[in-house]
Amino acid sequence: MKNQKRVMPARPPIRARGVMVIAAVLSMVMLSGCVPGDGSYSVADPAGFFWGIWHGWVAPISLIIGLFKSDIRVYEIFNTGWAYDLGFYIAIISGFGGLSLRRRKTRDE
Repeated sequence: MKNQKRVMPARPPIRARGVMVIAAVLSMVMLSGCVPGDGSYSVADPAGFFWGIWHGWVAPISLIIGLFKSDIRVYEIFNTGWAYDLGFYIAIISGFGGLSLRRRKTRDE
């Protein structure tokens, strides 16, 4: 078993990588229409639990957009309170905490 070579997975061809990059950019542009602070919520119609989950998932995109547009925020100020907060934090923890679970651990043999 010591002489067995590891076979590395083949990288996708340049064309496939280009399609993946274009798809990622288009997805980010489409997601940017649903960021907090875009004026779609008010005191009379606040964001609720499920919008909290959505805003937690798009928080990194909101942060980047917020650098260039001062009215876009990571967190919606017109919300239902603890329900929105719960959804927001569930999405943040599951989204970013889940990344650490996907890391591959190597063993020293």
